[in-house]
Formats: sequence, C-alpha cells, structure tokens
Amino acid sequence: MTTHHYTLTVTWTGNRGAGTTGADTYDRDHVIAAAGKPDLPGSADPSFRGDPTRWNPEELLVASLSQCHMLWYLGLAAAAGVVVVDYRDEPTGTMTEHPDGAGEFTEVVLRPTVTVAEAAMAERATALHARAHAKCFVARSVNFPVHHRPSVVTA
Repeated sequence: MTTHHYTLTVTWTGNRGAGTTGADTYDRDHVIAAAGKPDLPGSADPSFRGDPTRWNPEELLVASLSQCHMLWYLGLAAAAGVVVVDYRDEPTGTMTEHPDGAGEFTEVVLRPTVTVAEAAMAERATALHARAHAKCFVARSVNFPVHHRPSVVTA
C-alpha cells in the first residue's frame, strides 16, 4: 500500500480590523496556497455571508469529485482503446442545511459529455464510467451518493 500526503496552506484574509467581534464584522475570505501553484481565492457560500466571486468549500468538493472521475475515466479510456477527443462535465451538488446550522451533502450528480473518435467506441465509453467511479479516490471517501448521468457522442 502506498500513502500520499497533501500539504497546503489556508490563510484567512477577511479581518476588517476588528477580528471576529461579531458575525458581521469580518469577511469569510481566505486564500488556499500550495507550493508551485497559483493561489486560489476562497470564501464561504454567499448564503453564509461569503463573497460570490470566490470559490467556496462546497463548490470545491463538487469540483474535486468531477476532476477525480474525469482523470480516472481518461486513463481507463486510454487503456481500453477508447479515444476521447473531448470531455465536459456539468456536475451539481445538493446540500441540506439543518435548523441548527449544521448540514451535509446528500448527493452529487456528475453529467459528463464525452466525445469519442468513432461510433464503435460509444458502448465501451459509456461502460467506463462505472469503473472510473469505483476507482475515484474522492468518491470512495465521501459518505453520500455520487450519481453519473453520462452521455457519449461521436466526433
């Protein structure tokens, strides 16, 4: 078994000068940084007083699931002789918030549209989504369902 470690820094940048003296006295802005990569501006979801122009944790979770699935899918396609010439996903996530403010995701739906080089590859291309899901590290780590509604088209 191989173990991988991921190191980054999350720095809060939302202190307006008074710190967290009240719920409305600070911004939820922060910066996610890792060596050798561009900074990623983050905030809370706008529903929770966040900046809508910055990435929020919920969006990043949905994006992580989509990215992981895509990367596994492309690798499996290459190994199976399925030539993918385009891949686009429009994933959605559903989160339920409880009266006490806690909450959790109840599902994420991936909707990848995969374009393959030849029509004869379409059936194999569709089947690869189940294998990609079974391999995806992120999908295997969450406690809510990740559904797939793929479509395959020919270039």
